[in-house]
Amino acid sequence: MPWLPDDDRFLHRALELARDASAFASPNPAVGCVLTTATGDVLGEGAHLYDLRDHAEIVALKDVAVRGHSPYGATAYVTLEPCSIHGRTGPCADALLAAGISRCVVATADPNPSVHGRGLAKLRSAGIAVEVVPASSEIAQQARRLNDAFAFSIVQGRPFVTLKAALSVDGKLAPPPSQRSAEAAPHWLTGPAARADVQQLRHTQDAILTGIGTVLVDDPSLTDRTGQPRRRPLLRVVLDSHLRTPPTAALFREATILRKQKPEYGDTPNTSDLLLFGTAGADSAALTATGADVELLPELSPLAVLKALHRRNIRSVLLEAGSRLNAAFLRAGLVDKLVLYFAESELGPDALPFAVGGPSPFAIQERLSNATRATFPHGDSEDIRITGYLHDPWAAV
Repeated sequence: MPWLPDDDRFLHRALELARDASAFASPNPAVGCVLTTATGDVLGEGAHLYDLRDHAEIVALKDVAVRGHSPYGATAYVTLEPCSIHGRTGPCADALLAAGISRCVVATADPNPSVHGRGLAKLRSAGIAVEVVPASSEIAQQARRLNDAFAFSIVQGRPFVTLKAALSVDGKLAPPPSQRSAEAAPHWLTGPAARADVQQLRHTQDAILTGIGTVLVDDPSLTDRTGQPRRRPLLRVVLDSHLRTPPTAALFREATILRKQKPEYGDTPNTSDLLLFGTAGADSAALTATGADVELLPELSPLAVLKALHRRNIRSVLLEAGSRLNAAFLRAGLVDKLVLYFAESELGPDALPFAVGGPSPFAIQERLSNATRATFPHGDSEDIRITGYLHDPWAAV
């Protein structure tokens, strides 16, 4: 069938539903679905919420029934290819066939190699008219960006890593350690608007990761302070080889014991929203007594940590760290996306670099694909945000 005038509108609505539910979908992808009549009347709609199990197509079909309609002959607009395998639920492609839909418009194929293309083939073989949006279109790109982390982690077997840094105009991360201390007021390079944007970035992530150096110098809490609801708390992760994190750190004052908060929370082994990684042989007694999770690894390499987080169903990691950890992840090729905020102030040659012994932020910008620029007011000046990819999360799809 040809592309219809309302197709864009209903796909954008499905994307809106998926986006609104994205903080409730991980470790599954965020998906939205709209069911309409052939004349463009909405019959039902819905999005996937992990805890409620039903995929977006099933939620939409149930909404059709609640509204007293029939889905027979309907068009289904879905942001991600309907699944064709049994997982926590039955195949959505089968459910759409059983409902008697006549057409399905899909924003992007499923990146999961065990599913990719099979749901579309099942619908087509049953005589359903299937339209897949061209991958280069704006709608397809929006649908993909919404599930970058899922697409990447399902293929690569590790979380998708976004490195975020606030930098001076001369590319420095912070004043020298001699000029900073955990007792002093925070040294903010960027203004309130850019810092609020960082909180929105945190809200989209499964985990935030830093190193013991940042904890000892800055004493951060590393929380999601948007106030917006989410399915599971932001997992705060510290790489601390010898487990030197003081039990009085702000991290522990903000800790949430998940087994008490949500007894049915069973899709990851986390019992706290605070996780510390140390090396084998480190004494973890003092920190586990605080209620934090501690995992000891044979080596504390970036890849070993990411693999351990993947085993905990963590799809996305926001790296907010110091120069050494930034450099370690960059050298290992384990940074997939960069979000850099530049303030107009200078810190000078003695300030901490973006990545000690690694590339400057200006050099690494040259390697970014799909780079975008945004500005945020900061007094009489403005902060600049540069966002781009070092690895395409959908390259294998």
